[in-house]
Amino acid sequence: PPGFTEEQRSAFRKDGFITIENAISESDIARYVEAIDRAAQKDPKFDPSKFYSPENVVGKDPAFDELVDHPRHIGFVYDLYGELLKLHLSQFMLRPSGGWYNLWHPDGPRAVPYNVFAPGDPVVTKIAYWLTDLPKPRMGNLVLMPGSHRQQYFDGYDTDASLPGEHIVCAPRGSISLVDARVWHRVEPNDTDIVRKNFFYAYCVSWVTAQDRYSNEPEWLKGLTRERRIIMRSYSYGYDRTKPPA
Repeated sequence: PPGFTEEQRSAFRKDGFITIENAISESDIARYVEAIDRAAQKDPKFDPSKFYSPENVVGKDPAFDELVDHPRHIGFVYDLYGELLKLHLSQFMLRPSGGWYNLWHPDGPRAVPYNVFAPGDPVVTKIAYWLTDLPKPRMGNLVLMPGSHRQQYFDGYDTDASLPGEHIVCAPRGSISLVDARVWHRVEPNDTDIVRKNFFYAYCVSWVTAQDRYSNEPEWLKGLTRERRIIMRSYSYGYDRTKPPA
């Protein structure tokens, strides 16, 4: 599937993220929201008044499984990781009014940051699916600091301070964002009655340990397409992550 245009790749390298509007059809948005609501209602721990974010959601609904290698986004991460592409994380989020929100942070290791190993392209890339209209700030928006993927220290770390130059993602539903996991980011409070709903699917190279699992259910894997089984990389032998089997 198609990935980066030259302009998108340049912007991604410069800022550490891009957002693409009108990437998801209204019918698919409705299907994904319904699947999220179904999965949430099945969980006895779900409280609609609180922030809710289960991980390793693949296998919980066919709508989640199709996103493992959906052509609307898989070409971008294939451009970065090629044949060693791996799903690092799958999760959805529900951010209600007054729910918990993040402080400034990068994703990934702190003591030895990712850019020690990969100073160019990211070792981990997140794909965000925005399923709720976010026309203005303080709706639980993601906030990114452009260019911060090249910094190992950040003055706003562990605060929720608004800083000069930050980019608040105010995207219409149906948009997707690609984010270098090294970019420093935070989340705005949600001061509205609208619950922010979205997916994050993150990808990495095969030898990086997955964030949300050690392995997947064998019976579920049998039901996947060959391409999805490869991208899940649910190996029983550790070295297979470095030298994948045929």
